[in-house]
Amino acid sequence: MKYNCLIIDDEKVLADSTAEYFNLFGVETKAVYGTDDCRKFFKNNTAELILLDINLGDGNGFDLCKELREKTNIPILFISARTSDDDKIVALNIGGDDYVQKPYSLGVLLAKVKAVLKRYGQAATCEYSDGYLTVNFAAKQVGVNGNAVKLTTLEFKLLAYLIENKGKVISKKELFEKVWEDKFTGDGTLNVHIRRLREAIENNPNEPKYIVTVWGDGYKFTGGNE
Repeated sequence: MKYNCLIIDDEKVLADSTAEYFNLFGVETKAVYGTDDCRKFFKNNTAELILLDINLGDGNGFDLCKELREKTNIPILFISARTSDDDKIVALNIGGDDYVQKPYSLGVLLAKVKAVLKRYGQAATCEYSDGYLTVNFAAKQVGVNGNAVKLTTLEFKLLAYLIENKGKVISKKELFEKVWEDKFTGDGTLNVHIRRLREAIENNPNEPKYIVTVWGDGYKFTGGNE
């Protein structure tokens, strides 16, 4: 069965009440209560979005997220009562798309979930493909010469932003603000991610054809035409 949302939370009452609330407003939702339940769910079901608690009775959300990212790129929103900024950073770096703090307002959470579903739903038919490089924006999947390529969430976000602005020179400042959402990100961090992207998608990373450096200005995605 296909669900809009899967909630993974060992607080059974909270998970069930959230799922019930979402279902009332047309978001088909299923609640499970741990890592084993999650694995069983995906044997016979699919979901467009996951709400994942960090603290689970039979494991933790960080490890489960890493496991899920081996198989799927659907959006994962972490939910947790923990307030550490380190937790938030880890959550986003390992493949999470957002971090929701407990206790949360059901109405606010529903609005966020609907926004994510709408965004990814609109992107479902959006794909870049030129015969060598294929990028499915909704599924966050990348293929190079017919072979699947694994990117981190941030690497994919960077690639997607460059593709969306194909042919346009994007300044480092704009990439910091739009991709990292942090204007104080350093050049070294960006350079590392650009290098990793080139190694993933370019036939010859030392002579890139897709992600071209425009010296003094930034980077440009050319579609392999330069």
